[in-house]
Amino acid sequence: MEISDKLLCLFNTDVRAEDDRYVVEVPKREVESGTVEPGETYRVALISREAVESDEEADTSTASTTPSSEPQPPVEVGELRYVEIEDIGKQGDGIARVERGYVIIVPGAEVGDRVKIEVTEVKSNFAVGEVIEDDF
Repeated sequence: MEISDKLLCLFNTDVRAEDDRYVVEVPKREVESGTVEPGETYRVALISREAVESDEEADTSTASTTPSSEPQPPVEVGELRYVEIEDIGKQGDGIARVERGYVIIVPGAEVGDRVKIEVTEVKSNFAVGEVIEDDF
């Protein structure tokens, strides 16, 4: 799946029924960070979870033989970063977002923590970081 460099934010959400319409909610953090402005109009792309999972499986099966035209992750193993934890993942790990909405999973961190991390693992769609300093 090709993702535009013009991507402002990336998040998971549910579609909710409300009276005679359906609503897709934008997380408050996207407005607070200035990525999205209330009252503005945006294009929205909806991608089913199944489509993303099947694309990821296809990517891993052809990754060694096909050069990638997709953007490379904005972090590298060993890189030090200052991040703010914006969310908690399904397994209880902290989640920070950096350039282009790229996700860094930070085990042991809580929402609102501002921490210095060392990137320990990098994948095409997420990285893992270890806290090396609390509250920068």
